[in-house]
Amino acid sequence: MFGKCKALSSFSVDDIDAARTFYEETLGIPTTDEAVGFKLHLSGTEIFIYPEGSGHQPASYYVLSILVDNIDKAVAELNQKHIKIESFEGLPQDKSGIVRGKARGMGPDLALFRDPAGNLLTVAEM
Repeated sequence: MFGKCKALSSFSVDDIDAARTFYEETLGIPTTDEAVGFKLHLSGTEIFIYPEGSGHQPASYYVLSILVDNIDKAVAELNQKHIKIESFEGLPQDKSGIVRGKARGMGPDLALFRDPAGNLLTVAEM
């Protein structure tokens, strides 16, 4: 029924200006203003980010996975920008915080981090 439709994903933040600065200036993702919030533009994919204010609850699951060619390089760049790689009990993370899923036949290699609103994000090497 919807197989040929386009889709737009979205998630909320508590401070729209801090979020825009983080995504645009820190991560280098182009953005455009919307009537409420802004859109991220990632190689033809758009993600809508909207303000939730004091009612915002950070997502406990990852709301955005950014696909990269080299996970080690991506994590090094995040570290240079003082972005903390999250550690989770039970995940097989190496000393850099990278989950080495490919070597275990368990999905991509990925690292988890948070935006200023506390939403969980990943960089992932497929």
